[in-house]
Amino acid sequence: MEFTVKQIAGLLGGEIEGEENLKISQLSKIEEGISGSISFLSNPKYEPYLYTTEASAVIVDKSFEPKKAFKTTLIRVESSYTAFTQLLQQYERIIKGDKRGIEQPSYLGQGTELGENPYLGAFAYVGTNCKIGKNVKIYPHAYVGDNVKIGDGTVIHSGVRIYNNTIIGQNCTFFANAVIGSDGFGFAPLPDGTYKTIPQLGNVVIEDNVSIGAGATIDCATMGSTVIRQGVKLDNLVQVGHNVEIGKNTVIAAQAGIAGSTKIGENCVIGGQAGFNGHITVPKGTKVGGQAGVTRTWEEEGLSLNGTPALELKDSLRSAAIFRKLPLLEKRVHELEKQNKEDKH
Repeated sequence: MEFTVKQIAGLLGGEIEGEENLKISQLSKIEEGISGSISFLSNPKYEPYLYTTEASAVIVDKSFEPKKAFKTTLIRVESSYTAFTQLLQQYERIIKGDKRGIEQPSYLGQGTELGENPYLGAFAYVGTNCKIGKNVKIYPHAYVGDNVKIGDGTVIHSGVRIYNNTIIGQNCTFFANAVIGSDGFGFAPLPDGTYKTIPQLGNVVIEDNVSIGAGATIDCATMGSTVIRQGVKLDNLVQVGHNVEIGKNTVIAAQAGIAGSTKIGENCVIGGQAGFNGHITVPKGTKVGGQAGVTRTWEEEGLSLNGTPALELKDSLRSAAIFRKLPLLEKRVHELEKQNKEDKH
């Protein structure tokens, strides 16, 4: 399928600098651009490729000022990264198509309601008394338990498991093998050294426009709800414990783990493999570095935390610098001790 530069610029609300009638048939990285492709330039590190790329068109910010001559056509927009993301979304709709209908074999429980234009893939299971919104897609081998509510436009990919009583908002995406609503990690130690399971009677509530990565797990609450607010994005293999609350528009990278009853504020950015103790609070706008260990509540909003136990970034970097010097400091201490002994003799 082909589009002209003019058509793409119209879609993105961009201004053309160059030939508007060029045909575009594919997307590409700027360093791998070929004739007939369109790319984008957002990171200044990739600017040198603009002057050598064979891509027919490149999306750039309106404020971008080239330093050398180039031969490609530019489409200037407010944000090249956002515009290219929009283009990727449109391209995805074209190449994947719009699946509809109910494939067999699949299962719908008694009392379950399906909205308009559903897609239910082969071997998918939807339990009793569920309410499924309009344009919901449930791919093959997905499982949806009893009394689940799913909002309009949500996509459940293959292998996802959604336990009973989960509530999901509109336009959410669950990638393969995510598990929503499994039991929280609740065990009471007994005098004989064994553990007694504490029943987990709550549920999970996920608001609108949430993305849950492949293999991520969100535990149900012991009582009440584990809550994921609107706009949250969880990467693959993120673990969210029981009764956790994650504020809106927070993003969490792969393999991070959040222990039970912790509250993460809105608009936080959390790096991969970061860990959080239970029953603590992380304020709005906090940035947490990869592999950081957050062990206590922080009060001030917008801090950058790093290290284990997590410290403010400047303190963490200072500590790391001192740590690197420890072998040298140890050597100097030994030398001073040796010199002190010699002076005494």
